Parts: sequence; C-alpha cells; structure tokens
Amino acid sequence: MRNWLLPEYIEDILPAEALAIEAKRRRIMDWLLVHGYQLVGPPLLEYVESLLSGSGGDSNLRIFKVVDQLSGRMMGLRADMTPQAARIDAHLLNRNGVTRLCYAGSVLHTVPSGLTRTREPLQIGAELYGHAGLESDLEIQQLMLQSLAIAGIERIHLDLGHVTVFRGLVKGAGIPGGLETELFGALQAKDVSVLRDLCAGLDKNARQALMLLPELYGDRQVLTRARKFLPDYPEIQTALDELETVAAELEPLVDTLAFDLADLRGYQYHSGMVFAAYAKGCPNAVALGGRYDEIGKAFGRARPATGFSMDLRELSGLVKPDPYPKGILAPYKKNDRALEKEIEQLRNEGQIVVMELPGHERDQDPLDCDRQLVMHQGCWKLEKI
Repeated sequence: MRNWLLPEYIEDILPAEALAIEAKRRRIMDWLLVHGYQLVGPPLLEYVESLLSGSGGDSNLRIFKVVDQLSGRMMGLRADMTPQAARIDAHLLNRNGVTRLCYAGSVLHTVPSGLTRTREPLQIGAELYGHAGLESDLEIQQLMLQSLAIAGIERIHLDLGHVTVFRGLVKGAGIPGGLETELFGALQAKDVSVLRDLCAGLDKNARQALMLLPELYGDRQVLTRARKFLPDYPEIQTALDELETVAAELEPLVDTLAFDLADLRGYQYHSGMVFAAYAKGCPNAVALGGRYDEIGKAFGRARPATGFSMDLRELSGLVKPDPYPKGILAPYKKNDRALEKEIEQLRNEGQIVVMELPGHERDQDPLDCDRQLVMHQGCWKLEKI
C-alpha cells in the first residue's frame, strides 16, 4: 500500500480551501464573541464516560476509543463538542446565571454520517446555558442562521420540530419504554408500515395520533392539523405555540420554512425544540441544534440549555473559494535595513511578502507572486511581474 494514501473519508485541505475555511471560522467566531459567547477549547481526548454523558447511545458507536497508558481507563476522541461544553459549564465554570459558550475544532467519527461527509468535521457552534425560555431558543436559532449567512450560504431552508409532541403522546398513552424505543426508530426511519404494526395494540386515539405524526410535515397548516387531530395535552399545545412563535420570527431570515413533528433527531438528549438548516446542493443538514435541558445532569447540574453546531468543511464545499491571494516577491538582501523596513510595512498592511532564498532566484512561479520589490533610484518600489 502506498504510504501517502489516507483512510477513507479522511482528506487533506489544500491552501485555497484551507484559507477560505479559516476566514469563515474567524468571521463566525467574531460574530459569536460580540454577542457575548465566550470561547472554550475542550481537549480532543478524554474519558469515554464524559463524552457519552447525556448524549445518547448513538454517540458510543461514533467515538474512536483508545486505552489510556497512564490510568488503564478507556478514552475517546471526541465526536461532538456539545457534551464537552456542557461539562465545562456544569463542573468548571459553575455559574448560577446565564452562560454563553462557543467553540471551534476538529471532531472525529468512526464512520461518516453521510455518503458525502468526512470523518473529520471541523465543528463550530454555540451553547446557551441557564435559561429555559423561548427567548434563548430564538437567540440560538437566529445566531445559527446569521452564521450560515456569514459563511456565504444563501437560500436556506429551515425545519422546525419539537420532541415534546412525541413525548407527550407517549406519556399520555402510558406507553412502556421498550415500545417507546421501537416507535422512535420507526418514526425516525419514516417507516409507516412498521409504525402501524407497533401501534396495533394501542387504544384508538393514541394509535391515530402516532400514525399522523409522519404526515405532519410542511407549512403552517401542519400546526393547524396538529391542533385539530392530536390530543389536547397541555405540553403538546405549548410545543405547538412555541413553534408558531419562533416561525414568525425566523421566516424573514430564511428562504423557506417547514415544520416536522416526526423529527426526533437526538431524541435521547433533546428535550424541546429542534431545528435543522438545509442549503441548495447539499443533501444533508448544514447546521443542527435544539434544546437539551438534561445533558448537564451527569456532570452534577442539569441546567436549561440550547445550542447549534455546523461543519465548516462541509460549508466550505458549498461555496467556491476565492483563488489563493497573490504575494509580493522580495529579493534576498542581507542586512538591507531599507528593504527590511519596506517588507515589514507591507506585511503590517496585510500583504503577503515572500522572500527569495539564495539559489532559487528564478523559481518565481511556485511562489504565487504577481508583484516584486525592485530598487529604483535608491528606493524600493513595487512592480508587476
């Protein structure tokens, strides 16, 4: 096997795209920082128990695991930074009020989450802790959409869901945990035939309500149908009210918006509203988020929490990067103070200045320069190459 080949779904990022990704990261982070989100840098590697806390069973299959040579305990390479941010909020910061955190870094997946996805996403996101109201949900969702716009993503489609609808039906019908898990799987797969078989033993009202969920996808008429045909449980009505309120605020920020009451993504840890943004040319959601009020419980504090995350590498693939910027070629002149001063000034202005090295004066093309510094009447001047 050629020793320069990389594993499947692992790839290098070359200069033009790497620069574009870094520019997006900086702009998004700056936007989050001016909204009061404080940057944290969790470790790439920690004990598996911590990485799995509150994140559901699916995460266990996504984590690369290694044995710690110092303690003998099992460690994992993070597959998601959300549990790490929750640990920092609950255990390290330990604040009583609202905490806003943001992060950016690589995560690793044992298998890709889609046919076109990498196993090494560059995750960027924001989390808001300590506030249970709809205002914090809306703040996070607006920040997500604004961040996508900053990344150059246009014509966004937004899906809104609420796991409380399904939870309310399960609770109201007294459905046991085993059957709840099977129903969840059928709804996630949109498998109506399996769902029908699972509902066969339930009472008529519960059966009709659960069978209706896969059909409750679309525009505002979805909420109207849900109010008419779903049981009048208080938690379901509250969830529908919240969806309607948030949709009214977010519609001006997106191209299209839909409701999906069978969206149970992250059901094991999400506790309220969930949302997913889609862009033209990408079959996967380009950004995801939701409310997860119990995720900090394993770290000693179950705090209200909501957040979003996105993969900068995937976003970059949707926007053609600009060509790598051309530089200025400077000759190698030892102890030329005037030249050194001119180079320093150009670099302080943000210009790329590439110094020639002895023996390579003719190798200009690989240096990606379109101008050069030349001596003219005792002064260093810029000329086109």
